[in-house]
Amino acid sequence: MRVTIAEDSALLREGLVRLLVDEGHTVVAAVGDGRALVGAVERERPDVVVADVRMPPTHTDEGVVAALEIRRRWPGVGVLVLSQYVERRHAARLLADDGGRVGYLLKDRVAQVGEFLDALERVGAGGAAFDPEVVRQLLVTGRRADPLDRLTPRERDVLDAMAEGLTNASAAERLRMSVSAVEKHVASILAKLGIAEDPGYNRRVLAVLRYLAP
Repeated sequence: MRVTIAEDSALLREGLVRLLVDEGHTVVAAVGDGRALVGAVERERPDVVVADVRMPPTHTDEGVVAALEIRRRWPGVGVLVLSQYVERRHAARLLADDGGRVGYLLKDRVAQVGEFLDALERVGAGGAAFDPEVVRQLLVTGRRADPLDRLTPRERDVLDAMAEGLTNASAAERLRMSVSAVEKHVASILAKLGIAEDPGYNRRVLAVLRYLAP
């Protein structure tokens, strides 16, 4: 198969290139960030993309964002996403795309070469390949949905600051954001957690209590 790799760790990226070439695949591009990945797919139209979840510049969800764009623009390109650990929100976004040609594996699985190559080939052939641990955690989440999982990484940063008792101004200084941006994130957090206006309660306190609840 013709494969494009997106991984910001040069060591792992070159290791994947060598592994795939040794197995008879053609690596048409190997890049280090999500934007470069989309550009490489536009140029090369590979059969499958192997992409890390977290890449520059923010190291949050660039790989998933790029993967979803690739799925939308080039549905015939398979996407196999690699993650250091299970990130349920990211996995659920990919799983929600029921068109096949998609996979989500933990990076530890790459060391089990046979399983990794099998997953790659399944995705390239139009199937799906999800790590057993990812599936297990998604099933648990499905039985007990947690509104906190709906928060973006930046919203979680703001909620962390709220839990520490920081004001919006202090949170903005720590997170290097404008106060207005923090205020927008706070409003979004309260909405996602379903904490409505109530003159008898402090909504920020309720959000923090929800965050700290076991």
